[in-house]
Amino acid sequence: MAVTAGEIVKQLEKLGQPSYKKILLAHGATEPVLGVKIEELKKIQKKVKDDHDLALALYDTGIYDAQYLAGLMADDDRMTKRDLQRWATKSNSSGISEYTVAWVAADGPLGWEMGLEWIESPKELVAAAGWATLGGVCSVTDDDELDLAALKKLLQRVEKTIHKQPNRVRATMNNFVIQVGAYVAPLTAVAVATGKAIGPVFVDVGGTACKTPFSPESIAKIEKRGSIGKKRKTTKC
Repeated sequence: MAVTAGEIVKQLEKLGQPSYKKILLAHGATEPVLGVKIEELKKIQKKVKDDHDLALALYDTGIYDAQYLAGLMADDDRMTKRDLQRWATKSNSSGISEYTVAWVAADGPLGWEMGLEWIESPKELVAAAGWATLGGVCSVTDDDELDLAALKKLLQRVEKTIHKQPNRVRATMNNFVIQVGAYVAPLTAVAVATGKAIGPVFVDVGGTACKTPFSPESIAKIEKRGSIGKKRKTTKC
């Protein structure tokens, strides 16, 4: 008998830890949050295995932990444009928008299309999901399948507008520059030049110890370890 979203939520409620919940809230998670560690979510995923319908139901609970698990469990290739749009608009935290939603979109066939659509949104979290998705697409797609001219234009757009954007959009735009530089070898030099022109990017990270990376330095570190252009199998982690 198939497990239900309600049964999974009951498991998550038992696994929640107040101390970890506090960390999640400090990093931008929005209630309801149970405080379940990612390692515990992955254990549940391993037991249930990929169950797309269950993933959709879990996301619709609106619970941060359940939404994160939904992203790990979803069949990316089966996500429709309507599904992806619903996930993007229903997210109420940067962690879900920039990771769960972006991962599922980028790993599926609609990532490029949805990313371009989302970056035009006036809603901060949707636009942030868009830039995170586009960066994710770069990380898993062969260079000969990417629109390099379009990526150059996007880098130009980031250079011209990043400092005028809302907080999380600035953060994801900055990460986009790093991802292009790291994963798209033909554009590494362009991404570095873009990062230098942008300069340091200020992102309000609340009371956390997180620091916003300076994109040229991040790309240089990746180059030093010989990882420029090495694609990932999946954006999810």
